[in-house]
Amino acid sequence: MEIVLLVLSFIVIAVVLLQSGKSQGASSAVMGGNQMNIFTRTKERGADKIMTIITAVLAVAFFVVAILAGRL
Repeated sequence: MEIVLLVLSFIVIAVVLLQSGKSQGASSAVMGGNQMNIFTRTKERGADKIMTIITAVLAVAFFVVAILAGRL
């Protein structure tokens, strides 16, 4: 069970790192720049949407396996 958890954690890390950044200037959001609003909704399309779905599924699988590993 621990091996499955380890493999899932590496896969989740890799998928998160493969996603494109949602904000182009995170420092301007923190420093008060008017170029972007982090609270606006943007629609994902194509590969970004697929990567988001894959990330969510893998994250849920990771948490389920982690809970099961804790119970056994």
